[in-house]
Amino acid sequence: MPLALALVLSATLYRVVAVWNPGLVNFSPLMALAFCGAVYFRSARLWLVPFVALSLSDLYINHYYATQMGYSWDGVGAVTRTACFAAALGLGLIVARRKNWLNLFSGALSGSVIFYLATNTASWATDPFYARSLAGWWQALTVGHLEFAPTLFFFRNTFASDLLFTGLFALAMEYAARRAYRPSLLGRNREAAVIRT
Repeated sequence: MPLALALVLSATLYRVVAVWNPGLVNFSPLMALAFCGAVYFRSARLWLVPFVALSLSDLYINHYYATQMGYSWDGVGAVTRTACFAAALGLGLIVARRKNWLNLFSGALSGSVIFYLATNTASWATDPFYARSLAGWWQALTVGHLEFAPTLFFFRNTFASDLLFTGLFALAMEYAARRAYRPSLLGRNREAAVIRT
């Protein structure tokens, strides 16, 4: 439990600091932690920690964008991001039933795609910059606002971070299982596949 909390706290601080570096926007471990939490932990307490971290970091990020760039608080975006984290938990629960590297990769990839489609569709639906047409939706999914990096750049960061941090989390769990002389958490012998915390 302390290690998981420290990991989420570090991820939250990283997410907050990343707003100062445009190249790191959407490169965050929080989605991977939500997904992996559902894959590896039975206790719902650990599943809720990423939601609290997301909510708190969203408050800061929304304040930062409001004061630095003149944007107002984006309630629809916050709700959409929270729904995407809930979807990551659902994907994690599905993968937990049959853990292997391919399912872990597929779950992380699915979470990235869901986040990308949901958040950009929400932006298209609420942002007056986009035309309410298929072309406007396509613009929201690909180039976004012209004064910012293309939306596909943000998807690349989301995809890369979800895969990287999911892989690191899984490797850390495999290492911990091996040190405790337990079978692989992703192999055929999965008696110890779920940590009881």
